[in-house]
Amino acid sequence: MVGSVMAEDLATCEGIDVTLADVDESRLGTVAERSNGAVSIQRVDCSDARAITAAVAPFDVVLGALPSRLGLDALGAVIEAGVSCCDISFMAQDPRCHAEAAEARGITCIVDCGVAPGMSNLLAGRAALMLDPCRRIDIVVGGLPVDRHWPWEYKAAFSPRDVIEEYTRPARIIEDGRIVVREALSEPELLDLPGVGTLEAFNTDGLRTLCDTLAVPDMRERTLRYPGHAEQMRILRASGFFSTAPISVGDVEVTPMDVTAELLFPHWTYEEGEADLTVMRVEAEGMMGDVDMRVRWDLLDHRDATAGHSSMARTTAFPATAMARMILDGTLSQPGVHPPEALAGEDATVQRLLAELEVRGIAYVRTLEPLR
Repeated sequence: MVGSVMAEDLATCEGIDVTLADVDESRLGTVAERSNGAVSIQRVDCSDARAITAAVAPFDVVLGALPSRLGLDALGAVIEAGVSCCDISFMAQDPRCHAEAAEARGITCIVDCGVAPGMSNLLAGRAALMLDPCRRIDIVVGGLPVDRHWPWEYKAAFSPRDVIEEYTRPARIIEDGRIVVREALSEPELLDLPGVGTLEAFNTDGLRTLCDTLAVPDMRERTLRYPGHAEQMRILRASGFFSTAPISVGDVEVTPMDVTAELLFPHWTYEEGEADLTVMRVEAEGMMGDVDMRVRWDLLDHRDATAGHSSMARTTAFPATAMARMILDGTLSQPGVHPPEALAGEDATVQRLLAELEVRGIAYVRTLEPLR
């Protein structure tokens, strides 16, 4: 859902030849047809690290858009091939574990390079540089269907299993300069956001690398849904529907998560042409000179009906394609594995990224105001 948008965006750029790799030949064919042949296709089993290493070796840069369970091994396979990359896989592990290998091969890897994680990291890093000291960073983000339908009032514009992982993985938050852990889905709070209305924010493990890259004493990231969603998911989780441990039902052994996926995911699948939106706010407080200030970036994006791209796919894909273009032209060349906040101090890079997003209709609106 996101990788195809990456491929189509890069294929519009002069001088870039794009190949899309996936195990599903029907999906590959759909993208090739939709792009009028501008995107070449190659069947690759991306659960096989050796297959990835062999497939990517001839290329200049790789973009990774795999489910979280495949992300870390795939990143290692790309690095093994000696190819630079941008990755949006929401892997549970810390991708910086591959930093030494990337440095040894002289390649540049930008990870967590979507909307959140991704732009959320970059803007948080920007805030931490603007404010001295920066006391607090609060991030809220969500992707939602425009029209709400009972019973879930939610649909997934990326891997639904990765959505559920957000609901089961403990959430790390920074309080008083220390990492504390909360249950995912905990501490729900109602927020009113312009253009959307009242949404529910709850704890998820979104800070990731920000936990140790920014010296900000209070930070958290929360997921946004329509009100009531957190309670629904907590009931399913508490009842064991998200468990990956096999259980016996009569003479049959099943995994609850597999059954949940079969029953739930059809309700969470967007219909062709169905409208979605992405909403995000990155807000920080601290001192700017002698003045106590608040800086805020707001994003509200909707589906591109003309291109047929969902909002979540657009807002996730385009930061990664912008970074890939900067790797290709040498703007980004520092070897290693870098989260987006590592680039926050590079003004030209940040401004180019924001400009490329704006050309594609994605605008992060900044507000700077003194606190009273």
